[in-house]
Amino acid sequence: MTSWLLIEQPGAWGPDALETTVDQVFPDRQLDAARQAGLRPLLIRKPGRHARVPGAPRTVFLASGRPGRRWLERLEVNDLGELADLDFAAVAAGRGGHGIPVSGPLFLVCTHGSKDMCCAVYGRPVVAGLAQNHPGQVWEVSHVGGDRWAGNLLTVPDGFLHGGLGVADAELVAKEALHGNVRLEHLRGRTSADSPSAQFAEIAVRGRVGARGVDAVLAVEEHTHGDSRVVLVSAPRGMYEVVLRRVPSAGSGVSRCSARVVLSGFALESVRQISLSGPEARYALS
Repeated sequence: MTSWLLIEQPGAWGPDALETTVDQVFPDRQLDAARQAGLRPLLIRKPGRHARVPGAPRTVFLASGRPGRRWLERLEVNDLGELADLDFAAVAAGRGGHGIPVSGPLFLVCTHGSKDMCCAVYGRPVVAGLAQNHPGQVWEVSHVGGDRWAGNLLTVPDGFLHGGLGVADAELVAKEALHGNVRLEHLRGRTSADSPSAQFAEIAVRGRVGARGVDAVLAVEEHTHGDSRVVLVSAPRGMYEVVLRRVPSAGSGVSRCSARVVLSGFALESVRQISLSGPEARYALS
């Protein structure tokens, strides 16, 4: 996901609340091309009681999470049908100018309990805790994926997703984000990365070099070598080669609540620095 459409939808959310809303607002499937280009629509609602007031204005956020070109804009609409006039191809391409620029980040906590009860059980305390310290920046969000990682916290427009959070952990993530940094602990990955393996490789390099800046570590190239994936990752002190392999599903396990989940992921084979940058590079060449 490289860009975001966040639609305020107060009230209860059914399991298919997002798609139901999208189908009603965009009956001609005009979002399809933008979604394929990296736009992710999500529903949001304010923390606390979820009363829906007919005719009340809705808040809508548009955002781009492209490294080095992040932006966040806000709209107020009286009718969600007004969104049909927006240029979502431009949003997906990372071009702003659709609403009022606002300073971020936003902290979005998944509380979509009708998708998975864990999101409500673990997400609601997290969103309540964050809202006390960051009023106006914290929203409940519909399903973001990875129920077994509840509580899930998505930072927009930065595009970093953390999981398995309690209230104290979420506050540490928020504090780092407010200073333009990424907290490594509980990090699930950068959502604008090209692939899950690129996400995994970036986390591995961040852990290796201790880089915290939002754009300090970026996967720049990826290819297959035998049964392994090789990802080249740019970091503050040079380029790193990360070799990993997909771990096949090995049965199922119990999520943090009660759902059964399939266990899979990546195994790290090696992390190797292959080039230097900055003073280290000048010293090596002297």
